[in-house]
Amino acid sequence: MNIALLAHDKRKELMVQFCIAYCGILAGHSICATNTTGRLVSEATGLPITLYMSCTQGGAQQIGSRIRYNELDMVLYFCDPQLVDEYHGSVTDITRLCDEKNIPFATNVATAEVLIHGLGRGDLGWRDIVNPK
Repeated sequence: MNIALLAHDKRKELMVQFCIAYCGILAGHSICATNTTGRLVSEATGLPITLYMSCTQGGAQQIGSRIRYNELDMVLYFCDPQLVDEYHGSVTDITRLCDEKNIPFATNVATAEVLIHGLGRGDLGWRDIVNPK
């Protein structure tokens, strides 16, 4: 499965800790991320991560393009609720695209844990049927 990681500045450390905790599950999948988030996660976990530009420089749009072409199977975008107004466009665009393409999407660690446990159990195998490689 192809998984995208994004995180607002105040949520980057949470994303790193999440990926450390679930490194065993994530290791079996292809991961891409915006630049800073991906670099921090890769340094902490050793996971290979395809890096895109930083969110503010177009990384969210790059990931949005992959969603638009149905090339992603899960998106984890840890949002800072106090900054949602500032980043409203990128969060809204990615939310809309994930809804359009039926891509599992989490904006917080609680939902991300539900998705990652489902991924570990194979509950997201339906994505391979919907989106054969």
